[in-house]
Amino acid sequence: MAGTMAGAMAGAMAGSDGLQDGATVEVLISGGGMVGMTIAIALAQAGLEVVVIDRRPPQEAIREAHDGRASALARGSQQVLAALGIWPAMAGKAAPILDIRVSDGQIGRPASPFFVHYDHDTLDGAPLGHIVENRDIRLALLARAAGLPRLHLAAPAALADCRREAGAVSARLDDGRHLRAALLVAAEGRDSALRREAGIRVTAWDYPQAGIVCTVGHERPHGGVAHENFLPAGPFALLPLVDGADGTHRSSLVWTERRALAAEMLALDDAAFGRELERRFGDSLGRLRPLGKRWSYPLSLQHAERYVDRRLALVGDAAHVIHPIAGQGLNLGLRDVAALAETVVDARRLGLDPGSAETLAAYQRWRRFDNTVLMVVTDSLNRLFSNDLAPLRLARDLGLAAVDHVPPLKRLFMRHAMGLVGDLPRLIRGEAL
Repeated sequence: MAGTMAGAMAGAMAGSDGLQDGATVEVLISGGGMVGMTIAIALAQAGLEVVVIDRRPPQEAIREAHDGRASALARGSQQVLAALGIWPAMAGKAAPILDIRVSDGQIGRPASPFFVHYDHDTLDGAPLGHIVENRDIRLALLARAAGLPRLHLAAPAALADCRREAGAVSARLDDGRHLRAALLVAAEGRDSALRREAGIRVTAWDYPQAGIVCTVGHERPHGGVAHENFLPAGPFALLPLVDGADGTHRSSLVWTERRALAAEMLALDDAAFGRELERRFGDSLGRLRPLGKRWSYPLSLQHAERYVDRRLALVGDAAHVIHPIAGQGLNLGLRDVAALAETVVDARRLGLDPGSAETLAAYQRWRRFDNTVLMVVTDSLNRLFSNDLAPLRLARDLGLAAVDHVPPLKRLFMRHAMGLVGDLPRLIRGEAL
C-alpha cells in the first residue's frame, strides 16, 4: 500500500507543473531536496508563488532505498514541520528520542563508567527530538507540496541559464521555458553550482573519516534511547527507529570510521559486520545485524564565506556542511528555512522587495553566527574525541562526568541540542508565519 501511495504521489507531482513560458513568480528554488522543498512549502503556504527546480524526478527521491539515511529532527525542527502541515504525514514513522546517552569507549572493551545521560523527563517530559528515515521525510514533503496550488515543482528539470539583475532574476530552464522571480534560493547541496557562479568562496577541509550508515536490527527494544559512543576513529551512534512491519526492533547506524577501514567494513558479510557492530557497541541491545544495504559517505567540513549575493540566498548544505557527530546537519538547514522564510514573508507583507539586498542581509545576520558556532563545536568535539591518547581520554571522562552531575548545565546543553536557544524564528517556536 505504501509503495502504491508513493507512486501515485510521485506521478501527480511529475505531471504538468502549470508554468507557462514567460511566467513571473516570487521565488525560484534550485534544488528539491529536504531543505529546498521545506522552504518552498513555507513560502507557498504564506501565499507566495514559488517554483522548485530539481534534476531528479520525484520517483527517484522516494525509492525504498534512496540513500539509506535517517535524520535526527530536533524539537525545534519538528515544530517547523508541524507549523507547515508536514509533520502529520510522517509522525507515525518518527521514533521519539526520550533519552540520549553519550559515553567514551574503546573497541572490544566496556564503555567508560563516566557518561552523560540526557533524560526528557528533566525538562517538560516531551521527546527531545525524533529519528525519521529520509524517505519518509521526502514522502511527507511531496504530500504537503501537492496540496499547495502556489507551489510548482519542475522535475526533472535544470537551470540552463540564469541572470540575477538589479530588479529581478531571469532564468531559462533546459526545456526552453523562461521564468522571472524576485529571489533565487540555492538549495542544491554542498556542490552548489549557483554558489560557484556567484563567486562565493568556501572554507573547507576533508576529515580522514567516512560515515557508514544503515539500518540495524537488534534483539531488545531500544526504549527511545539514542546512543553515541565515542571511539578512537570517531563517534559510533545507534539512533532509535520505529519497529519494522514484522516487529523487528530497529535503529539507525551512523558509524564514523577511518576511510580505509570503512571500505573493509562495507565488504564484510552480514554476520561479520554484525560482530564488528557488537565489538563497538556491546550487548545492551542483544545481537546486532544489518538490515538491507549499507552506504558510506566521505566526511568533510564546508562553510560559505557569505550566504547571499545579488538576489541569491544559500540554504542548507549549499551554505554549510558539518561533521555528523551531533546529528545537526538537517536541523541547521531547517533553521535556515525558518529564518529565510520569515525574513522574506515579512518583507513582502510590508510591501518591500523580498529579494532586496536589505532583506537578504537580515537573513545572513540571523543565521551565520549560529551556524559558525555549531560548526566550531562539532569540529572541536570530533578532534577531541577521535583519538586514544590516555591524557585526553581522562580529561574527556572527567568532563562527561562533570556535565552529568551539574543539572543546570545539562539542561542548557539539552535545549541547545533541541534547537530552542537563541533568537528563534516563529516556525522554530511552532508558530505560523
